[in-house]
Amino acid sequence: MKRGYGAADYAFLLFNYGFLFLLGCLTLYPFLNLLAISLNDSIDSVRGGIYLWPRDFTIGNYRAIFQTDNLVAATLVSLARTLIGTFLSVLCTTMLAYTISRRGFVLRKALNLILIMSMYVNGGLIPYYLLIKNLHMTNSFWVYIIPGLIGAFNVIIIRSYFEQLPDGLGESARIDGASDFAVLFRILVPLSMPVLATITLFVSVGHWNSWFDNYLFNSKQNLSTLQYELMKILLKSVQQVSTDAARSGKVDRAVANTLTPQSIRASMTILVTAPILFVYPFMQRYFIKGITVGALKE
Repeated sequence: MKRGYGAADYAFLLFNYGFLFLLGCLTLYPFLNLLAISLNDSIDSVRGGIYLWPRDFTIGNYRAIFQTDNLVAATLVSLARTLIGTFLSVLCTTMLAYTISRRGFVLRKALNLILIMSMYVNGGLIPYYLLIKNLHMTNSFWVYIIPGLIGAFNVIIIRSYFEQLPDGLGESARIDGASDFAVLFRILVPLSMPVLATITLFVSVGHWNSWFDNYLFNSKQNLSTLQYELMKILLKSVQQVSTDAARSGKVDRAVANTLTPQSIRASMTILVTAPILFVYPFMQRYFIKGITVGALKE
């Protein structure tokens, strides 16, 4: 006979849910605060005191950003980079992880050692720039894709997941005549959807948020990414406000109303975070589906 809940159990549940609710509010507050600042008048935001709701509602900050030249083209470049880069990165990372997870592979230990060393030792920024330049990848779209095609940390995560799967799955398929590609893509990949979905999310967010490689390797305006264009808007707003304040001793309202760094920064954060927030629920359901598909029955 099951024992009913007592006073101590209800007290624990109340404390547990209350703590989680408080933790959720603390996690959500910074985003809601940025949203309120982005929808508030720029000069009014300088006064402070904005928490969860804009005091002087306006969409002028977003209007100033969307009126920037080349923003639409930069958004398309970022989308293409994220989609193509994520697909190729996850594909190549998965194949490499499968290779070094096979116990019969001769160079398994050597490749594992090289991957681990690459996480701690690198040649530095200048040799990296010279390498990209000598490979003739500067001022090209593929400079966003190829240099970061395989991440050592992602390879190790996927490899570890493959090693936890029963060896009998691949062996029975090979007895039936399946090749390594068939074993990987028809058996192991469907069973590894949780870890692959996680890596996909990591890689896609990295591509979407990246701008430094654009700054270093690409001077073509038609290949500029969204993050780089937003970064230029922010720098321009800081310089413009600083120049105006130095000349007149105060910030011109027309400039501050559209280009105040605080409001522009908040609007940019909302713009670049919104696509991730829309995609994540679908990825979360994908995690659950992957876990269900990957369940093994004895």
